[in-house]
Amino acid sequence: MRDFRDAKLMAKALRQALADRDVDLSHSETLEIVARQFGFEQWNILSAKLEQTTASPPAVGIEPPIPIFRIFDVDKAKEFYCGFLGFELDWEHRFGEHFPLYCQVSRSGMILHLSEHSGDASPGARAFVPVKGVRAYQAELTAKHYRYMKPGLQEAPWGLEMEVIDPFNNRLTFCERNDG
Repeated sequence: MRDFRDAKLMAKALRQALADRDVDLSHSETLEIVARQFGFEQWNILSAKLEQTTASPPAVGIEPPIPIFRIFDVDKAKEFYCGFLGFELDWEHRFGEHFPLYCQVSRSGMILHLSEHSGDASPGARAFVPVKGVRAYQAELTAKHYRYMKPGLQEAPWGLEMEVIDPFNNRLTFCERNDG
């Protein structure tokens, strides 16, 4: 089945079929007809859409980083990240029995890696996390009555922030930025 990427071929076939019936239309007229068949006002709009879809992907694709936080106690880490912050434990990895844990937790598209491996990260790291609804998140956390953390909100020149510190002195600054 053809789609809009075949628009030029369709216009050519339409022009030929009409010519076989002694209907003379220019190539540009058939392009305009095909554009309207696809719901576009004119050929130039459909042509721009074609260019977007046929453009080659960039040679380098950079995705958001995944912070790695050093942890020293698996149970405390799970209590903080899953129990308190509401992250899901996505997966765990150990190279064998009695080896350090490396795991992934996530919430709403944010991914964090937590590691007991000494060479993976230094304790006391910090991540700046843009969020929508920081007031609602702060209220959610406050309602949990977590005995080790009662995060507040602070107005910064760039937005409203809530900072949490995990049991290993890693900091997450959740910020609802002023720019949107």
